[in-house]
Amino acid sequence: MIRASCHCGEVVLDIAEAPSEITECNCSICRRYGVLWAYYAPEKIQVRAGSGTDAYMWDDRSIAFHRCRTCGCVTHWSAVGHKCNRMGVNARLIAPEVLGRARVRHLDGATSEAYLD
Repeated sequence: MIRASCHCGEVVLDIAEAPSEITECNCSICRRYGVLWAYYAPEKIQVRAGSGTDAYMWDDRSIAFHRCRTCGCVTHWSAVGHKCNRMGVNARLIAPEVLGRARVRHLDGATSEAYLD
């Protein structure tokens, strides 16, 4: 079990296993958030949010980006209004010694939606 948490600890994500790879995306929102995404099936993650999260949706409103209401850290994204077999966890919330073992992939989310490596 891997634990990820926001800065203040109000939002905790318990994850079934450490990520083997993480994604750096250069789309307009991910590059601004500065996140690295670890993708999981939703049933592999338990989100506990003491004070709750706020969500931001943009474009076609099919993805909700969640952040802690207390400290503002982006914690994860989830699909909205459709069945999706994955969600993204902000891997920067995972302990550095765990994160350091994962392969970093680079996604061109800005134009091609293709991995560059």
